[in-house]
Amino acid sequence: MKQGFEALIAGYRRFHDSGWTTQRERWAALSAAQAPQVMVIACSDSRVDPAQIFDTSPGEMFVVRNVAALVPPFERGGGHHGVSAALEFAVTQLEVRDIVVMGHGACGGVSAALSRRFEASAPGDGGFIHDWMALLDQARQRVMAEHGDGPDAVAALERESVRVSLANLRSFPFIAPREAAGTLRLHGAIFSIADGLLSLLDPADGSFGPVTSGQ
Repeated sequence: MKQGFEALIAGYRRFHDSGWTTQRERWAALSAAQAPQVMVIACSDSRVDPAQIFDTSPGEMFVVRNVAALVPPFERGGGHHGVSAALEFAVTQLEVRDIVVMGHGACGGVSAALSRRFEASAPGDGGFIHDWMALLDQARQRVMAEHGDGPDAVAALERESVRVSLANLRSFPFIAPREAAGTLRLHGAIFSIADGLLSLLDPADGSFGPVTSGQ
């Protein structure tokens, strides 16, 4: 059985001989332009693939993945703002109509944020994980005040991280006017790896409820 990079190449050959070959017209159209209606901000976790979870085809979603599916607040100035650049492109150039922030259960990034596991990085490590997860510092304090630092706190911070990212989305100047005009909608979601359930954030009360079969 092939593993690692060799497994990827074997997968590419299967894709080329089946998925690409049988949909040449679709791929030809996609080579000219993309027009996704939805942007998904998801975690880099290998177990949480938005295309698989939402059963989509190429061209249907504009996807950004990072540790813990976080959105930073709007900032000007120096630095390399990968998530912000992708967000700006999706909203102002592709004109997506929906943005979904999808967190997930058993998230290692959220767990690290709760335990501050990467707070003391070894010299030369960069401290990138700690700096990124610091986006959840205030949420961490709120969650620990209510739940301590046990399993319930991890689950609560996973949900709270989605709310933080949605709030940060609304700090971008090109988001709020479109949301107010009804041309852009923001959605929060949590995917449970263990049971395959997707829960959506209710904007009315801030709770998460599962998507039922056939809904």
